[in-house]
Amino acid sequence: MLKALIFDCDGVLVDTERDGHRVSFNEAFARAGLKTEWSVERYGELLLTAGGKERMRRHFDETGWPDGLADRDALIAQLHKLKTDIFMELIGKGKLPLRPGVQRLVDEAIAAGTTLAVCSTSNERAVQSVVDVLLGPARSAKITVFAGDVVAAKKPAPDIYHLAARTLGLAPETCVVVEDSNNGLRAAKAAGMHCIVTISSYTADEDFSLADKIVRDLDDGIGIDVCRGLAA
Repeated sequence: MLKALIFDCDGVLVDTERDGHRVSFNEAFARAGLKTEWSVERYGELLLTAGGKERMRRHFDETGWPDGLADRDALIAQLHKLKTDIFMELIGKGKLPLRPGVQRLVDEAIAAGTTLAVCSTSNERAVQSVVDVLLGPARSAKITVFAGDVVAAKKPAPDIYHLAARTLGLAPETCVVVEDSNNGLRAAKAAGMHCIVTISSYTADEDFSLADKIVRDLDDGIGIDVCRGLAA
């Protein structure tokens, strides 16, 4: 029986990666006086690593850290805060719209009394901003956000989905997750949950063989009745 519908944020609620997070990272690098700039292709490579701070650390490990740097952790923290502020400015200006079907499915879930949550490896402020601004305060009030560093191991580890189930008092098999990446799919399935994959701009070639259902977007035949069927 379906008890909860859980969304990832980036690539599921909004196709944010290429024109949102990547642009925000590059602007943060520029404001910090760094010559680093992530191309569309490079960011696609870095997306295989979950978490923005982790992507920056991987990039600098692979390409070299800035000269004369005394504290790597401090640089990563500073850049990530700046990047999050820039990203939130983009969201606030409405430059990154919801993906097709998201608002409709959220409304169907609310009408059916289904618990709603968002589980993301992205910064909690950024994720909450997406939910608050793009879905609106009435819907946001009914959605619990689990994001950022609330768990030690990020996707594909199932920790964030375990946390959501435990916090919301739900059995994993009563939860349906909507993801867009192999990392997210593996995390959801490892947590014992059902998973729908909505393919996003960076994930078309990833392995989704574990998915219960794969669609172009949520307007591709996904309604609350389909979610109920998966959790039956």
